[in-house]
Amino acid sequence: MITAIVSIVVEPHRIPEVAQEIVDIAGIEQVYSVTGDVDLIAVVNVRAHEDLAGVIAGSLSKVDGVLDTTTNIAFKTYSKQDMDAAFDLGIDG
Repeated sequence: MITAIVSIVVEPHRIPEVAQEIVDIAGIEQVYSVTGDVDLIAVVNVRAHEDLAGVIAGSLSKVDGVLDTTTNIAFKTYSKQDMDAAFDLGIDG
């Protein structure tokens, strides 16, 4: 599974509508409205790198109101549960 985090700049008056359109795209798991340099952050999960183009360039970037995107591909996932399990096993983090 490939996970990508996409930062999205949106026309300000369209943020709620754009977020809903984006979350309805296959492969997009969550969309967060955030503060800072971008308006939305989307979490994408696909089976192969090739599938990212269809989701991001083929669908997400074409949503009316999306002005810019930046995509970061995750190499490894860390979670509290993973860290707690590692410490329970005596593994140094």
